[in-house]
Order: sequence, then structure tokens, then C-alpha cells
Amino acid sequence: MDFNTEFMAFLNERCRSFKYAFAGIIYTFRTQANAWIHAIGGVLALAAGFFLRISSGEWIFVVIAIGSVITAEIFNTSMEALVDLVSPEHQEKARVVKDLSAGAALITSLMALIIGCIIFIPKILHFFITDTA
Repeated sequence: MDFNTEFMAFLNERCRSFKYAFAGIIYTFRTQANAWIHAIGGVLALAAGFFLRISSGEWIFVVIAIGSVITAEIFNTSMEALVDLVSPEHQEKARVVKDLSAGAALITSLMALIIGCIIFIPKILHFFITDTA
């Protein structure tokens, strides 16, 4: 094999792996209502960030928070699918695994909410106090 053939094979493999990754993201949004709730929250946070002109440092926290919540939801979805595959009948340990996964997604969402409150509440208050005075 020459370099061009190897490089093209490498690119094809990378494209295939991205295709699978996007399929997983799409699956999550097609099957999980919470993913849509998180996405709407993320879009609202982005809109608020633009409207309130948050700083670069604040943007870093907002983007990390949004990405973490979506990632946690994807991991939760994958864990639920795996548990359903290996344990189709109800088992207490399977329920515990699903609850732990959902709990991790919930904690991530609450952390993102706290980050949003820390960043946005002072700016919203300042906006209304200086706008009406």
C-alpha cells in the first residue's frame, strides 16, 4: 500500500466513526425527552449569554456546562440501553444501575443550573435595575 491509499483508508475510518457518533447523538434526541429539555435549556443559556454580553471566562463555564449536561444525558441513555440488553427482565441491580446513571445526569444538570444562576442572575438584576432607574 502506498501513502495515498493508507491515508484515504484512514480518512474513511474517521468518517465512519463520526457517522456512528452522530447516530448516537441523534438516537438520544429521538428517544429521550430529557435530552430535548437540556437542549432547550442550552439554547436559552446561549441566547442569554449573547443578550447579556457575558465575558469570555463566563462563556467557558456556560459551554462546559451545556456540553456536560448533554454528555451526561448521552451516557445515561447508553447505560439504560446496555442494562436493557443484558437484563431484559426486571432485576433490582439493573434498576440500581439505571438509577445511578440517571442520578449522575441529574447532578450534572443541577451543577449547570447553579453555574447559570451564578452567571446570569447578577446580570439580569443589573439589567433591570439600571434599565429602570
